[in-house]
Amino acid sequence: MILELKNIFKDYNSDKLTVPVLKDVTLQVEEGEYVAIMGPSGSGKTTLMNIIGCLDRPTSGEFYLAGTDVAALKDKELSNLRLNSIGFVFQSFHLMPRESALENVALPLSYAGVKKKERKERALKALARVGLEDRATFMPTQLSGGQKQRVAIARAMVNSPKILLADEPTGALDSKSGAQIMELFQKLNEEGVTIVMITHDKNIAGHAKRVYHIIDGEISEEAGEEAHA
Repeated sequence: MILELKNIFKDYNSDKLTVPVLKDVTLQVEEGEYVAIMGPSGSGKTTLMNIIGCLDRPTSGEFYLAGTDVAALKDKELSNLRLNSIGFVFQSFHLMPRESALENVALPLSYAGVKKKERKERALKALARVGLEDRATFMPTQLSGGQKQRVAIARAMVNSPKILLADEPTGALDSKSGAQIMELFQKLNEEGVTIVMITHDKNIAGHAKRVYHIIDGEISEEAGEEAHA
């Protein structure tokens, strides 16, 4: 089991009021799976993504990532787990504007202390994997939206993470570019990459093998037949 959440609750305190955001969330993802978590705005899906991505801690419950008890980790250990085990893909790309595609992809390797020559080799390989080796020296301003997202995916994959976590990965793209990104995710999943994707779009969620729905902080799994309707 690559990802296991058991009875996760998340509350926020606001002006002496406790606001429950996640209510008894339990989900499991096996290695190599492709799972979508679908929900409308305000459903708690971003909070859930932040917890899965080790960017936030639950108020209570158990969370295991690749067998590691995440709740027991100190902040530095959590940061190392995030760097080495999770690749992030966001709606708005989050590329460094003054760095080339290659430099953007190499960034996590630099944080991980990888030597410069190896950083370059691995970053070029990651760009080739998303079909952009010929754009290595391009700056983000010279890339289309779809190409920027491919660079972001290469950056997410360069550390060979255990899980690829995608938050609305096609949200800022036109339908053609979005379809190409979904094809790329399909290819990566076929290569064995575990993908957890957050989306509000039923068509995008339909690309995953399994779909969870989150509404008002409560989660349920879509029945197998519906998931591919």
